[in-house]
Amino acid sequence: MLISKNLTAALNEQIGYEFFTSMQYTAIACYFGAEALPELAKHFTAQAEEERTHALKLVNYVVDSGGKMVIPTIPSPQSDFKTAEEACKLALDSELEVTKKINGLVDLAIDEKDHLAQNFLQWFVNEQLEEVSTAETLLRIVQRAGEAGLLFVEDYLARNGLAGAPDLNAQ
Repeated sequence: MLISKNLTAALNEQIGYEFFTSMQYTAIACYFGAEALPELAKHFTAQAEEERTHALKLVNYVVDSGGKMVIPTIPSPQSDFKTAEEACKLALDSELEVTKKINGLVDLAIDEKDHLAQNFLQWFVNEQLEEVSTAETLLRIVQRAGEAGLLFVEDYLARNGLAGAPDLNAQ
């Protein structure tokens, strides 16, 4: 086994959080879909898929390094939002929490002198800059537009997208 039980447990917890975040983004996408805001719905659907991919990347690392994979219980995501700003703020808060958790994993890998894990986790550290920046930018655009201007946000996303947002339709 290349990985300690302590780090395995911490990675399993992170896997659960990544799956939870994927479900939260799906719930946000559904909110925007029900509000007839298809570009925002598409953005959060893509974010949900990206978080699921992050979880699976962690799963593969745990398995490949000889750890025991255990997905923890995942709480239900928030489904009701009063405003688009509230939904986007929740997304930013989630990314800030993921960043904190990834940093904690890196600290643990450093404490355990696990160079493989440190190297593996560096990808996630770099990814979080993009994730937080994208969520922060979207929140600021939504705040600037206000609830009455959400069609401007839709137009902006349709024309420009957001930096770092994956295009799931790209070949």
